[in-house]
Amino acid sequence: MAGFKTHITTSTVLGVGCGAAGYFLLEVPLAGAMLGAGLCSLSGVLPDLDSDSGVPVRETMAFAAAIVPMLMIDRFQQMGLSHESIALAGGIIYLVIRFGLAEIFNRFTMHRGMWHSLPAAAIAGTIAFLVCSCEHIELRMFKTGAVMLGFISHLLLDELYSIEWKRGRVHLKKSFGTALKLWSGRRWANMATYGELMLLVFIAVGDPFVMDYFGFHDGNVHSIAYDMVNEMFR
Repeated sequence: MAGFKTHITTSTVLGVGCGAAGYFLLEVPLAGAMLGAGLCSLSGVLPDLDSDSGVPVRETMAFAAAIVPMLMIDRFQQMGLSHESIALAGGIIYLVIRFGLAEIFNRFTMHRGMWHSLPAAAIAGTIAFLVCSCEHIELRMFKTGAVMLGFISHLLLDELYSIEWKRGRVHLKKSFGTALKLWSGRRWANMATYGELMLLVFIAVGDPFVMDYFGFHDGNVHSIAYDMVNEMFR
């Protein structure tokens, strides 16, 4: 099984390549390209949030808790929040991620469960799309792709490290097929994963900026939710 250093090194190298490709080929602004590279690097250890070891969870959650509120500043401004409300919302998000989310992973996931899967990679990418709000949807898609690239690199490495040579023959470990998968043997885990993915996609499709981008200016199904959140933090 690939270790923490192997995963973070691989995703970092991929992140540098992703950032360079974004800057030189896709004309992504330098700051956006560098952020995409960093997100790809961090995402390389996200699947191990279901690990029994506290190192991946502690390090990743601490970093995510610090950076997510900063990435959401544009979204807070779109919602019309004041500076004080943005600071309050950022603090709440930090506490939820740093302590609440870590506890959820500790209690309700098992290593190499559905968090080690392709649907989980899609979940991570969709969350990145919602968090990294900005005026240019192409830039949001670039960051989303960077997160998914780092996440999937972890899954691929886990599968590759499940293959070994013994006496000149290929031998598959018991862990083979447990990372790069679409579902597991646990029905409720599958239902929860796909249900979460569908909910996040629904929210992403109804994002006000996305609706405007595709010309749907009226009938936004999520306007009420945004108004409620706006009133909470005013």
